[in-house]
Amino acid sequence: MNVRTLQPSGIDVPVRELFSLEGRVALVTGGAGRYGRQISIALAQAGATVIVASRCQEKCEAFASKVREAGWKAEARALDLTSEESVNQVATAIKARSGKIDILFNNAVAVRAEPMEEHSVEEWALAMECNSMGLYRACRVFGELMASRGTGSIINVASIYGVVSPEFGIYDGHIEMTNPPSYGFAKAGMLQLTRYLAVYFGKFGVRVNSLSPGGLCSPDMPMQFVENYSKRTSLGRMAGPNDLKGAAVFLASDASAYVTGHNLLVDGGYTAL
Repeated sequence: MNVRTLQPSGIDVPVRELFSLEGRVALVTGGAGRYGRQISIALAQAGATVIVASRCQEKCEAFASKVREAGWKAEARALDLTSEESVNQVATAIKARSGKIDILFNNAVAVRAEPMEEHSVEEWALAMECNSMGLYRACRVFGELMASRGTGSIINVASIYGVVSPEFGIYDGHIEMTNPPSYGFAKAGMLQLTRYLAVYFGKFGVRVNSLSPGGLCSPDMPMQFVENYSKRTSLGRMAGPNDLKGAAVFLASDASAYVTGHNLLVDGGYTAL
């Protein structure tokens, strides 16, 4: 370790500059999904070139096109996290096109909302293929790309259900929205992997953190569920269209340059009660 890494910089950097992602390349898995869209837009608005990736490239391209129409930089890539070949191909393509990757948001998730009595061992295994093994593939492959340059930020999108158990009463009458047991298992494991990778990649200048959001409201949600969930939070509401943006940019940018191995809860106080 050289002296430069031991001594903090004496340069006073303006706070706006610390939050800027200008010139950065960011990959967001599941980037056209409900949570991914907000994260992708936030990173693009902060100046990053955002690569929106999932198994459905058509969906990603449609969203990336809207981001570009708004005046920001976005691309689309087909990415199947259950395939080692697909992950390697995307890494090779990003390296060839951009020469680097600065930010990785592991946001993709496979979840089938069903109660435990209907969640078979086979369903559990399918969920783990993406939520656990796919996560590890992405962290390992893209983390190594970052490590080779001595800089980077990996953010794993976890969940409040990696910290606390679901309160099943909020789903009363809405079984189709309930939380399966494999989901919390994978998210809790994600938090530990975050800590492990923060220690492992730290010497290479790569930071690894997790972002654990609470429920994000959408127009298709039954009003009774929204009310039940909102009563369970300190702020009395679900997350809205801008509530993840600040946290996403913070963890991706130099504003969090001395933050690694941390789980940032953005849940309106759900886990405080």
